[in-house]
Amino acid sequence: MKLNTLQKLYTDELRDLYNAENQLLKALPKMAKAASSEELKEAFEKHLEQTKGHVKRLEQVFEELDEKPKGKTCRAMKGLIEEGSEILQQDGEESILDAGIIVAAQKVEHYEIASYGSVRTFAHLLGQNKAAELLQTTLDEESETNELLNRLAGSTINPEALMETELAGAGSSQ
Repeated sequence: MKLNTLQKLYTDELRDLYNAENQLLKALPKMAKAASSEELKEAFEKHLEQTKGHVKRLEQVFEELDEKPKGKTCRAMKGLIEEGSEILQQDGEESILDAGIIVAAQKVEHYEIASYGSVRTFAHLLGQNKAAELLQTTLDEESETNELLNRLAGSTINPEALMETELAGAGSSQ
């Protein structure tokens, strides 16, 4: 496909997001299972439900466009998920692994925030106001998830990981 109009770029980016969200539907349960923190597990389970809604909203946008959502693989999400799965396969202290899982999850959220912000702007410019509203709703949820991950990291998980690190350091100096 030749990207010679903003409409084509918009549709292409929407297909990318549709594939990315569907990849996440498979990855989020694995992240929830790997998390040792109950709060982190719950955050992933909540985001899984939100992600199902993201897919439905994207399907609504495609319906409005009279386009098919499939046809593109989001290589960026594939790479982010592969990178994140490396941490899931590690052995180590639970809090440190949880901190690593948060890093992986926030990389995903930041990718999604950038992507949804761009397609929302395209939708506005193209006069697709209903689509822009749907995309803004998803963008808001992605931002909320990122903020929740920030709070969990700052209030409990990263401080616990630091304590584990300090305990490990104290044990190795004896």
